[in-house]
Amino acid sequence: MTLRPSVMMKHFSYVFLLVLLGCAGCSGYHGSVQCAPYARRLTGVKLHGPAAGWWWQARGHYARVHRPAQGAVLVFRATSRVPDGHVAVVRRVLTERRITVDQANWVPGEIEHNVLVEDVSPKANWSRVRVWWSPTGHWGTRFYPTYGFLLTSR
Repeated sequence: MTLRPSVMMKHFSYVFLLVLLGCAGCSGYHGSVQCAPYARRLTGVKLHGPAAGWWWQARGHYARVHRPAQGAVLVFRATSRVPDGHVAVVRRVLTERRITVDQANWVPGEIEHNVLVEDVSPKANWSRVRVWWSPTGHWGTRFYPTYGFLLTSR
């Protein structure tokens, strides 16, 4: 059976329309779960835009510190691996150099709770961390630079 070009074009148009409609619900690089809106929802912090910019936006509005506190927001710097930075909310302080956080999209498209984060900075000032990688059940192999913690009112 051979289809006329006009019929083939009509079928192609329908298929193309279905593909477009299927993508209409898609958003973002890893779907709709993103770290900044998730941290904003947990803490009520009034900061917007890429996570790495939160440190500078917070000046004069939220205390910026280099020691973790429950409910604080840990702000990761932008890197080639994390181009918009990352934010995570401190759930518990375990030791001077180890905390657990709640975060979104560290594992693409996932919300995680009680994730271990460890300070690996030479001066013990939380300027560099490693993060537990739950898909493997091991520490991640990379270290990530951070700005520090934003203290929120909640």
